[in-house]
Amino acid sequence: MNWQGMYTLFAKEVWRFMKVAVQTLFAPVLTVLLYLLVFASVLSERLEVYPNIDYSAFLIPGLIMMAMLQNAFSNSSSSLFQAKQNGNIVFALLAPLSGLEFFIAYVGASILRGLLVGLGVWLTALFFVDLPLRHGAYLLLFALLGNGLLGILGLIAAIVSDKWDHISAFQNFVILPLSFLSGVFYSIHNLPTFWPQVSAFNPFFYIIDGFRYGFLGVSDAPIGFSVMVVGVFFVAISGLCLWLLYTGYKLRN
Repeated sequence: MNWQGMYTLFAKEVWRFMKVAVQTLFAPVLTVLLYLLVFASVLSERLEVYPNIDYSAFLIPGLIMMAMLQNAFSNSSSSLFQAKQNGNIVFALLAPLSGLEFFIAYVGASILRGLLVGLGVWLTALFFVDLPLRHGAYLLLFALLGNGLLGILGLIAAIVSDKWDHISAFQNFVILPLSFLSGVFYSIHNLPTFWPQVSAFNPFFYIIDGFRYGFLGVSDAPIGFSVMVVGVFFVAISGLCLWLLYTGYKLRN
């Protein structure tokens, strides 16, 4: 492993999003707080998803994870695709870095950005809602897996895309619908019969449900099953991304 080269690429990616922190870190926090204010003010006294748990406390973990997922995807997809468009991807490809080292650096930076956004939302939300923390280990596990998974999907989207419209389409027609239909604002047990079955095929549902379990200690799906689904999906997507990197698909030609 070329640890120094991998760390240098990772540090470059971190510096890239930290340089515009107002856009990459603070703006997502503000967006999530607006969601919280709107939904909590309208539904907190009318809706109880779980017994003895306020709707605002139910909502915040989903909003935190949704913000993390979207920002992890944006970080890797925008960075790699911009490098492809500008032509400076050649400097990374000529460096003595393997596909795995390239993968770890980009995904690691995406995970860090997602975690920073999530931490910012969490700390800010504490001023408005009393949010418990039941299982910190599961909370961290799903945060890492979720951010890593979206960082990998961002890499794949950037590799296969030929123009910015393709990145936008991937985000608007894949990432955003899967995020909103994953139980962020509702429990799947409150849905008509057909829709819980659809949610069972959405990996984002298990990420958000498991992350919520870390806070509240309750979930819609068995926590062990959620870990298994997310873990299998993470390994499968990682394998696909590494194959694309090692073959140089749309990067070396």
